[in-house]
Amino acid sequence: MASASANLWVLLGLGLAGVLLMTRKLKKTIREDFGAFVQRLQLLPPPQPAPPKAPHPLTNLSFSVSDVFDIEGYVTGFGNPDWARTHDAASRTSPVVSALVEGGATCTGKTVVDEMAYSINGENKHYGTPTNPAAPSRIPGGSSSGAAVAVAANIVDFSLGLDTVGGVRVPAAFCGVIGFRPSHGAVSHMGIIPVSSSLDTVGWFAKDPSILRRVGHVLLQLPYAVQRNPRQIIFADDCFQSLRIPVDRVYQVVLKSTEKLFGRQVVKRENLENYLDSKVPSLKACPSQKTNGETRNSWIRSLVKIMHCLQRHEFKHNHEEWINSVKPILDASISSQLHDVLEVADTEIENCQSARMEIRSALSSLLKDDGILVIPTVADPPPKLGGKESLSEEYQNRTLGLLSIASMSGCCQVAVPLGFYDKYPVSVSFMARHGGDRFLLDTVQTMYASLQEQADIAAKSKLSSNAVDRETSAEIAKEKGNQAFKDKQWQKAVGFYTEAIKLSGNNATYYSNRAAAYLEMGSFLQAEADCTKAINLDKKNVKAYLRRGTAREMLGYYKDAIEDFRYALVLEPTNKRASLSADRLKKLFQ
Repeated sequence: MASASANLWVLLGLGLAGVLLMTRKLKKTIREDFGAFVQRLQLLPPPQPAPPKAPHPLTNLSFSVSDVFDIEGYVTGFGNPDWARTHDAASRTSPVVSALVEGGATCTGKTVVDEMAYSINGENKHYGTPTNPAAPSRIPGGSSSGAAVAVAANIVDFSLGLDTVGGVRVPAAFCGVIGFRPSHGAVSHMGIIPVSSSLDTVGWFAKDPSILRRVGHVLLQLPYAVQRNPRQIIFADDCFQSLRIPVDRVYQVVLKSTEKLFGRQVVKRENLENYLDSKVPSLKACPSQKTNGETRNSWIRSLVKIMHCLQRHEFKHNHEEWINSVKPILDASISSQLHDVLEVADTEIENCQSARMEIRSALSSLLKDDGILVIPTVADPPPKLGGKESLSEEYQNRTLGLLSIASMSGCCQVAVPLGFYDKYPVSVSFMARHGGDRFLLDTVQTMYASLQEQADIAAKSKLSSNAVDRETSAEIAKEKGNQAFKDKQWQKAVGFYTEAIKLSGNNATYYSNRAAAYLEMGSFLQAEADCTKAINLDKKNVKAYLRRGTAREMLGYYKDAIEDFRYALVLEPTNKRASLSADRLKKLFQ
């Protein structure tokens, strides 16, 4: 009996030891691979040319490719085992992959993508969700999740992904690496499974901006040209309103880096909603969506709606026959989207295509050959693994709204890491006009070290931990006030302008704008006081004189009102409103 008991303990001990050993091996496997790969392989570059010829441009670099790129002799899995089961091995390698190998790089494997490369979350129930090296408890972002993870974990020097509605930019932001989406059509799509031909672009990841640039020169086949610095760096102020982290951790980092490298004169600010609203009439064809009776982010929602319409229509064209015949087993969150995909009507496509051309034209006009547009890459930190946040409509609208600008315009965009905030990666994006890829790659190369330096300063600053920069926050509050004013929400506008004044009380525009809202509410005494304050701060503020004149007229102070209108005419002789108002009041005293 004692012997049997001893044997039992020995067996239990061996069993536990085996479990511990397997657990350690499993953890070791996860640490080394991070679940990034679906298949390891090796495509070796050709021998180096003999001197005095230059070596291959990508010599000694390794890379991986998302499992949407064809490699001869291997099945392209498209993130779904049913797809892999029903398709033969590729008969030839994608020209994009071949160009990189011919350029001296070694391909080491295929990486995980979301099912049918359709989601931006990076979760795949069939092949497992790659572990985000920058935030292991958070999603890596998709669709090119494995490619981003392979770079973030230092397994490869760079990797290829597919960006349709954010498939490279989102995982780059969530994993803390650089992600480049080139101009639409700039890189060949041959040998790649399409999602939406009008939106698909071949993108790539790297940690080093010089490697990002070298890969770009190979894939974009760029000839030699003199590097140019940007002449204008435009901050899309309204886009920063959606950020879920302190604005200064992104906005101020880029602003200070820009001023240090190029001077303050290149800095411009733009309300992108107002700009696109005037330049893209197709956006107005989409009805504004309302929440609690208020119109919210109508241009973003419209842009996302048009983008989804186009994506679904083209996905249907590419894959409806296979889905109907094979009836693949898909994750519920994706199958519900694909169910909608198959019901997209062709009649909506004409407006989608018109919007694409209008947005591209509008951004080309804004940026020209030497402009950079600055926007957040994403609004939120990476959501929790297996959580519901990433599936919520609000999250999707915030994220896709920012991503849709480049996807719909076809402009090139690069996501640049800016360190961490609250233990999660921070990212900003630069955009250049369609065809401005070299200029954008050069700009990232020039700015990257300075951006990292400023991000490090911001991360260590108590200001970053406890409060946003007051001036920047005041500007954001003002933009919110302008939007509320535009939506005829006068009381709400007053609240935002008041917030701006509290943050920066020496800005005449904030007082003048609040006065305009007070006038609409019939609060003429408050309007007069605000205009007086604005004039004391800025003696040449024409709008403040006009608004004070209007307030004084409504209060019955006609002579004072005439003086205000006349002084506005002195400052701006062609102002019709001042002229008409002065003449009208003058006649009352004749």
